[in-house]
Amino acid sequence: MLREDQILFTYLHLAPDPVQTKALIDSGATCIAYETVTSMNGALPLLAPMSEVAGRMSIQAAAAHLEKTHGGLGVLMAGVPGVAPAKVVILGGGVVGRNALQMAVGMGADVCIFDRDIERLRQIDALYGNRVRTFYSDPLSVEREVCAADAVIGAVLLAGAAAPKLVSHEMVRKMKAGSVVVDVAIDQGGCFETSKPTTHADPTFLVDGVIHYCVANMPGAVARTSTFALTNATYPFVEVLANRGVMKALSNNHHLRNGLSVHRGMLTSEPVAQAQRLDYVSAEELIAA
Repeated sequence: MLREDQILFTYLHLAPDPVQTKALIDSGATCIAYETVTSMNGALPLLAPMSEVAGRMSIQAAAAHLEKTHGGLGVLMAGVPGVAPAKVVILGGGVVGRNALQMAVGMGADVCIFDRDIERLRQIDALYGNRVRTFYSDPLSVEREVCAADAVIGAVLLAGAAAPKLVSHEMVRKMKAGSVVVDVAIDQGGCFETSKPTTHADPTFLVDGVIHYCVANMPGAVARTSTFALTNATYPFVEVLANRGVMKALSNNHHLRNGLSVHRGMLTSEPVAQAQRLDYVSAEELIAA
């Protein structure tokens, strides 16, 4: 239904989705992805609000599905005096991971977090001290902690690209029956080898006794909060597009231009092109032409 003279400005997550990519290219429309628009400090301001929501929801989901009534281990996230709390592993220290961490610590869980950014791990350590264990992400450490975990949160992001598979099927086989994985990276293909997208209506499935919660668009469950958070962030960019027109807006604002994924039948996102082995033209080349 999209046409050449239309602008699509939304979350696209094209890297793991060749069918959608082809449809948008064939439409001829101009498609700008929220998730790759940048800000002055290099952050992703339109992805951040939904990452905050999803990160916080991931711990709620893990806590609920650890309950026996949901098929889980029957473990209380916080534990009680004399009984250990749930062991939670968070893969990724970005916006999703830090928000998941905040919730998990607040609930009293035994938490560790992995990342490859040492400075980010230092910041987390300075903020939480001995309430959180921080790890540099390497395969052996990830396997050791994941296999001992009650709940694992997949919070990995490579902007605009498919998520790396950090947890193999073999590692899932070694996890406890009734443990829970929450793959927040599922919109970008997921960071568990065993993940596949699910819905709010049917959110989980079992693999080797491990509960997988892989809901795409987790923030949709709290639509009121999500809508206000997202419109607060997107409004300035929508205003620029409306007042200046798409080509002038893209030409004058390189942060918005970083979000351009498809324009008039041409793919303009290098990470998507790499993931799907397609040709692409950079946004700068298109605007200069």
